[in-house]
Amino acid sequence: MQRSRATKIVATLGPVSSSETTIEALARAGADVFRLNFSHGTHEDHAARHATIRGVEKRIGRPIGILIDLQGPKLRVGVFTDGKAKLNAGQRFCFDTSDVAGDSTRVYLPHPEIFAALQPEHHLLVDDGKLRFKVLEVSNTQITTKVLVSGAISDRKGVSVPEASLSITALSRKDRADLEFGLSLGVDWVALSFVQCAQDVIDARILVAGRASVMAKIEKPHAVENIESILDVVDALMVARGDLGVEMPPEDVPLIQKRLVRLARAAGKPVVVATQMLESMVATPTPTRAEASDVATAVYEGADAVMLSAESASGAYPVEAVTMMSRIVVCTEADPIQRQLMNAVAAQHAANPTDAIGAAINTISDVLPLGAAVTYTSSGATALRISRVRPRTPILSLTPNMAVARKLALVWGVRSRVSPDAKSIEDIVAIAADAAQSEELCNAGHPLVVAAGVPFGQPGSTNLLRIVWPSELGLAELSDEPGETSGQEGAKP
Repeated sequence: MQRSRATKIVATLGPVSSSETTIEALARAGADVFRLNFSHGTHEDHAARHATIRGVEKRIGRPIGILIDLQGPKLRVGVFTDGKAKLNAGQRFCFDTSDVAGDSTRVYLPHPEIFAALQPEHHLLVDDGKLRFKVLEVSNTQITTKVLVSGAISDRKGVSVPEASLSITALSRKDRADLEFGLSLGVDWVALSFVQCAQDVIDARILVAGRASVMAKIEKPHAVENIESILDVVDALMVARGDLGVEMPPEDVPLIQKRLVRLARAAGKPVVVATQMLESMVATPTPTRAEASDVATAVYEGADAVMLSAESASGAYPVEAVTMMSRIVVCTEADPIQRQLMNAVAAQHAANPTDAIGAAINTISDVLPLGAAVTYTSSGATALRISRVRPRTPILSLTPNMAVARKLALVWGVRSRVSPDAKSIEDIVAIAADAAQSEELCNAGHPLVVAAGVPFGQPGSTNLLRIVWPSELGLAELSDEPGETSGQEGAKP
């Protein structure tokens, strides 16, 4: 189950991919993290998927991350007399507070927050932007609009207001119940929908109370505007391009993606690029060339992970989609230009020992052909900070905490393993050597570089860097010239 790639894959589970056989096939094909989408399915469905993932994890012997994706508040219109109504561009159409069935002139909108936030000249979108309306007048009971796009509007379609900031929490009553249930299962990541500002994340963190890591889905214009403050309080970002493309012009989305990936990497926070990456594989066994290029673009940018949604949840070819995504990632990472483009975003180091060691590992990996950079960490922070500089060498993260190992399954370049407690530097070196050999990272006779903290088990104390040469692992050392070794006496630090 060794991975030869640094970029991780998140696969969404759904109706076609919930059996034990399929989940194991997805994991073996390349899925590092599984997403449980709480917009669909019951608690019983998700509990069964969670239990199956943990069974597969035990069988394949590699930590697997589990991400729950909360639905977020859903803004919807009411119902229509005939189930739908035909609207023509240029006509007037009203959204009001009257709870009666709608027609071709009006419909019920049960969200006072929208009435309070909208102003004339704002736009209101329905059904993922398929219908667009320009606001003409707003009162406490009625929003009068001009229809911009002809089409049919039907019962309970979703509503978006891209230019207005709504005074509504990111966590609905349903989300709170789903969150508590997901945390009771022991999930590793929680993705928040409808994030508009840092306070939305703070409110969620209070409820999570350290039981999982929190990821903000960036899908609204106001989240993009407030991205720096959101990054300060969140553990990771998801670039939710589908919803961004509804609420913002499609031509802006690639620029926003690049900016979000750049900012997240600079902050040392994992970033996932999501939505419609291999969309055609919902119905066909191969992607379009444009979709392959789209996945490759995220890899060139240095994203931590790329995500499959409907492709693996409800499509006809879930395992093939994961396999294809893995092939694209591996091929892209083998391109010498990939590292040049990825490193165009230079990590700014903080003045602390962990970042100093991360910078040193990055430099060492440019000079020595390392087998791996091994971190011994109780919280995962050291592995995260080393991943941030995107070193050439694989990052082998050893931790006595399974929850930490699972969380790191999302992080670029990190192979996470649960290891015994270490009592001394010698323990760490021995554990690192055994783990690296199990991961087949020592076979070429390359040295390891080991980062840890003294005193042991104290988070944030990374202050030790040691190069472990092949002779200490009982292996032949790498030769630079015939009859010579790179670890000759006097060459070892």
